[in-house]
Amino acid sequence: MKILKMISFLVVLTFMSCASNKEQVDLVLTNAKIYTVNDAFEIVEAIAIQEGKIIFTGSTQELNDQFEAKETIDAKNQFVYPGFYDAHAHLYSLGINMQTVNLRNTKSFDEVVERVVAFQKEKNTNFIRGRGWDQNHWENKEFPSREKLDELFPDVPVVLTRIDGHAMLVNGKALELAGITPQTKIEGGQIEVIAGKITGILVDNAMDLVSSIVPEPNKQTKIQALIDAQKNVFNYGITTINEAGLDRNIIELIDSLQQAKVLDLNIYAMVATSKENLDYYTKKGIYKTDKLNVRSFKFMGDGALGSRGACLHLPYSDKPKQFGALLSPIVDIKSIAKQVANSDYQMNSHAIGDSTNTVLLKIYADVLKDKPNRRWKIEHAQIMQEKDFDYFALGIIPSVQPTHATSDMYWAEERVGKERIKNSYAYKKMLDKAGLVALGTDFPIEEVNPMFTFHSAVARKDLKNYPANGFQMENALTREQTLKGMTIWAAYSNFEEKEKGSLEVGKWADFTIFSEDIMTMPIEKVPNILPTQVFVKGKKVK
Repeated sequence: MKILKMISFLVVLTFMSCASNKEQVDLVLTNAKIYTVNDAFEIVEAIAIQEGKIIFTGSTQELNDQFEAKETIDAKNQFVYPGFYDAHAHLYSLGINMQTVNLRNTKSFDEVVERVVAFQKEKNTNFIRGRGWDQNHWENKEFPSREKLDELFPDVPVVLTRIDGHAMLVNGKALELAGITPQTKIEGGQIEVIAGKITGILVDNAMDLVSSIVPEPNKQTKIQALIDAQKNVFNYGITTINEAGLDRNIIELIDSLQQAKVLDLNIYAMVATSKENLDYYTKKGIYKTDKLNVRSFKFMGDGALGSRGACLHLPYSDKPKQFGALLSPIVDIKSIAKQVANSDYQMNSHAIGDSTNTVLLKIYADVLKDKPNRRWKIEHAQIMQEKDFDYFALGIIPSVQPTHATSDMYWAEERVGKERIKNSYAYKKMLDKAGLVALGTDFPIEEVNPMFTFHSAVARKDLKNYPANGFQMENALTREQTLKGMTIWAAYSNFEEKEKGSLEVGKWADFTIFSEDIMTMPIEKVPNILPTQVFVKGKKVK
């Protein structure tokens, strides 16, 4: 009996000794198919997390042998991916838009008016704002005019921004308050005048005249906008946003909310390129915390294709006298690029038209001579000349939005013709030259959902799975390329590849769990799935 008790005691002692030798960690995830997106594109079963960082990847058995956790997630054979980046988006604008009239997916100008009337009936505001209309989806594809708004709102200013953010329709009261007359001149934009009367359509820089009279949201509205937008993007599995163009006050507000743990979202902030911002941030230098990275400027090269503000070498095919316009003189663009090049900052430039892309790529190549690994980006790179693709072999990164291709394909060829469309939305051609692409949505111009990005990049189809054979399939990306563009390549474009973008030891535990595998499931079903859980730095945020 004594021998048996001694044996039992030794067994318990051995068990306790073994148990005590296991490393204590905060969280483990087991029994999953985890796409690490490391250099070998390895798939593992389990990860262990301590203080928000990954300290182990491997099999479930190996993990159980080595670790004890405060919390265990049994994934039950679900699928795990690095937290998705949106490499070009407008988080703050999304949040602010959620406080205004939603004009997305309207089928006519009459429907736009109906929504504005309903909004004003509910809110009774003294300044009406809305965004999201797109005349290309209406039966009458011409720009609307202000007469109906003048009739319904003679004393309340109305400002309705087009979906791309590069044109707006305003009523007479807004024009009056902004001091705009048929004689008002503007460089880098357009005030549409027909038969001596302002129609209410303002394009690109002309919008600034009205933006200056729009009431500034109070601090609480700004905070709520950011909170609402964060909730929205977490719902879709996005854990890092490249915020394309912010002023200093919003950057500092974001920083304070992150420090107070009100915002958990990682934000790569591109600073809006005003002289004040340029001078302040180039002198201040890079500002970086665990959640906020401020090391780039967003420069606006031209307008959008849908509003014919994109600057082209040759006239628009459907408006032979219209070329679009650069939003700044070339001499100013060069001066800004030199100032940024002489700092540690990155320059990320909005370039839609082929002329704008030529101008910016040439300037990039010139000011970055003898300055390797600067990772400057062209945002959108939508319409290109064949010879300009070679610039991407110089270390310039294309940051593109696949859903732009599948949204614009219905009318883009009308704008640029059969020849120019061949080098438009050419993501595979850019990838072949640059070695990577950073993928985003440009929300709220497009929808937030990164699964729409994945589907558009791979299938080159819209959500109705049109066209049957895909749009310009020679520029489709593979699923692996697309996943990298939404994770590790986007991280690289931000100088963040050593801390995020893949699920590897030493990196932050940003990951998204799905019940289905986007890498193998029928591609047409990908837009319909949502993540079951989302984690940022090991913290569950959905």
